[in-house]
Amino acid sequence: MERNYILFDTPERDLLYPFTHTRPIAACRVGILTIQEKWEHWLGADVSHFTVPYLQEKYPLQRGGDTTVNILISGHIMPDAALVAAIGELAPDEELYKDNRLIAKKIQGREVHLLPAVSRKNYTGPVAGIFRPWDIFMQNDRAIREDFARLTEGRSSAPLPEGCQVSHPENIFLEPGAAVHCSILNAATGPIYIGRNALIMEGCAVRGPLALGEGAVLKMGTKIYGATTLGPYCIGGGEIKNSVFFGYSNKSHDGYVGDAVIGEWCNLGGNTNCSNVKNNAAVVKVWMEAKQATEPAGQKCGVMMGDFSRTGINTMLNTGTVVGVSCNIFGAGFPPAFMPSFSWGHQVGMTAYRLPEALRDAAAWMAFKGRQLEDTDRKVLEAIFHETNTQRP
Repeated sequence: MERNYILFDTPERDLLYPFTHTRPIAACRVGILTIQEKWEHWLGADVSHFTVPYLQEKYPLQRGGDTTVNILISGHIMPDAALVAAIGELAPDEELYKDNRLIAKKIQGREVHLLPAVSRKNYTGPVAGIFRPWDIFMQNDRAIREDFARLTEGRSSAPLPEGCQVSHPENIFLEPGAAVHCSILNAATGPIYIGRNALIMEGCAVRGPLALGEGAVLKMGTKIYGATTLGPYCIGGGEIKNSVFFGYSNKSHDGYVGDAVIGEWCNLGGNTNCSNVKNNAAVVKVWMEAKQATEPAGQKCGVMMGDFSRTGINTMLNTGTVVGVSCNIFGAGFPPAFMPSFSWGHQVGMTAYRLPEALRDAAAWMAFKGRQLEDTDRKVLEAIFHETNTQRP
């Protein structure tokens, strides 16, 4: 019987804003791969998303036929061998739970729902997932290591060129077309994965774990340390530590980013600096948009920046700053700790980013990377603009 795999969103998806404004939970990147890509590697099958209505057109749900078994899996959760096996053993109309949280369920036929099933199992093994924005960078070290092992198993790396200083080359993997020039690669502290056609320019100092996605670039003299991911077609420069860039985003120049998550299509202007530790070493409290309250995120937490947002040159972002979708931040001093989606300006005189101009500029930034703003992208951005209207000045 054919199996159809679906990654479902839960009401807790709102606690992962600003990143789940523009994508289902499982489209978030942690490690080398997105959660969706992890499941597809483990299952050997395509998966689709069961998400909120305004995202469903861009991320279509595949229901299967009347004789199909639909296997629904929580988009929060990352796979491993034991969990994949436990899900495979579910009977029709049976659910798998961990600590009273639904992990997976099996439904026969075209109907897709999250109503209670007839039978319920409890999973006793460990489960890793993302439930708050900072979980993404906190889980990144482990996720890079696991993805690295999965993606490189039984494969040989492209050769490292001469002129590089390398430690533990067995932990370094170059995909075809990747290039590294006259740089230091230290994989003693974790694996270094360099994706297809990615480029590390001269004079970079890299301390693993690092995931450099397809077509991504580290500019000359970049310093990378801690578990860092630069997704597909990102550009990294300056100093980056324990941070995740989902894809197509730029930090091309000097400046520091640490313990941070940056969405897609973002641009950090030259000398943008992002604090990740409070001066008194106190716990960082991060604004949770869905709860309209702060939550503690630990002693280290930098910026959380949604898709299509950017900063002007010399921008300073305080510890635990949250930037929504499609914000344009510029000016002297620190902006507020929370910038609602479609914010324009700075702390003084902040106003709304008008929707026609925001869509125009989003299309322009995508064009820089050879991509086009599709109609589904426009609809998503329009829905977010109207949903967040009351948050802006």
